Amino acid sequence: MADTLVERLRGPFRDAAEAVFLHGSTPWEVDEALEAFGFTEGPFEAEDRIGLDLAWARQGAEASPILRRMMELGKLGRTAGAGWYRYPGGGGKVDDPIVADLALEEAHFHRMVRVDFSADEIRERLLVALVVVAVELLQDGVAEDEINRASVVGLGFPAGLGGVLVWARGIGAARLGAMVRRVQDEGKVPLRPVPGVGPGLDSGLVQIL
Repeated sequence: MADTLVERLRGPFRDAAEAVFLHGSTPWEVDEALEAFGFTEGPFEAEDRIGLDLAWARQGAEASPILRRMMELGKLGRTAGAGWYRYPGGGGKVDDPIVADLALEEAHFHRMVRVDFSADEIRERLLVALVVVAVELLQDGVAEDEINRASVVGLGFPAGLGGVLVWARGIGAARLGAMVRRVQDEGKVPLRPVPGVGPGLDSGLVQIL
């Protein structure tokens, strides 16, 4: 499994997590919601383990303001003792009030309306972002088995569900379309454009799958 495939999936997935965080959730709430779904670890804990410099390198000049501030503060991840979480004494993760303050400041600067997302709402937003980029890869000619395997091995998607595309098909066209439509209409989470699919992303994805 190519690392580049995992990173193509990871990028929009972590960007969706960051968007949900800025719009009202904590890293702990996001990670807990995904782990309750069956992920081996949430996106914030995963990024702390890998290092925030990976996202920094990927985004380059387009890096989000909060990621820039995290880098400036030396919050590079677990090996640095702090990232999205703090790791006092090299131990387990704990919430970081500095990160919470950064989210409030960035939301104020950018006039974001913060909301109290439920665990189901968090999951929906991140899973839709992941399905969208998976379908983009499918349209680019990447084999479905490779995409599913990358989502499980690389992102910790629940192995028992078979991978992101298996899961997306399994929940049914009506439910998937409704999920995509809600997230797209809300506009808080960035969704990748899919080749050959116009503004009606919900119906376009359903037709492809």
